[in-house]
Amino acid sequence: MGINCQEFLELVVQPTLKQLGETSPVADKLMLATACYQSEMGHHLKGSNGIGIFGINEELHQEVWDKHIAFDCDLASAIRGMASQHEFPKQPHVELATNLRYATAIAWMVYQYRDLTLPESDCPIGLAQCWQESFINRPIGFEERDAFIKCFNKGNPGSNKLAA
Repeated sequence: MGINCQEFLELVVQPTLKQLGETSPVADKLMLATACYQSEMGHHLKGSNGIGIFGINEELHQEVWDKHIAFDCDLASAIRGMASQHEFPKQPHVELATNLRYATAIAWMVYQYRDLTLPESDCPIGLAQCWQESFINRPIGFEERDAFIKCFNKGNPGSNKLAA
């Protein structure tokens, strides 16, 4: 069982990004597409990619904190405020699997840390390219790009589909 895409978008992604100062519908769709591909919308919370709905590994989680978030006190405070008060100090990486708002904030920070340039529209190839360049930070082939788009479409029945 996974998470309903529309509810995840409305109840988690949009409020989290808004709190972080981002209100772009393209950013919303990029985050949703990322969750769809990285974990099949929560079907897998621990996999070869990493932990949680966005599949972030522990090393990247730590790197984003140490090299990006830690340099902005207001940002660090906002993101730390999304984490659980008691569990985060003991097991910060577990928050990626158990706390959707925190995981969403960290996933957005991964994109920011790697100097994301959002496409002007939610063109599927542009979103796949953003994910490839910023989130996974490695080249991908057409097959993986098409799998990213297909996975997003599968998780969004009845919505405007991304098309390759």
